[in-house]
Amino acid sequence: MSGLKSIISYQTQEYGHVKVNLSKVLDERKITRNRLRTLTGVKYEVIDRYYKGDQVEMVDLDFLAKVCYVLDCKIEDLLEYEKPN
Repeated sequence: MSGLKSIISYQTQEYGHVKVNLSKVLDERKITRNRLRTLTGVKYEVIDRYYKGDQVEMVDLDFLAKVCYVLDCKIEDLLEYEKPN
């Protein structure tokens, strides 16, 4: 299994992170968080958390599926892996 890396003793800054791009997608399409709430039926607080990218440590796949369906976008449009510096 060459090429695999262990991350057991690494810190976040050493292996990177996943960035949530919901704000970018909504802003490009001129859709408000409130409008997305109406279209998906998801609580505003949940949408706001993803929009701000605050404290999103685990993602809700059902939420992402709803957003992808409503916005007709791909999961790659909403989530982006950023390598460490």
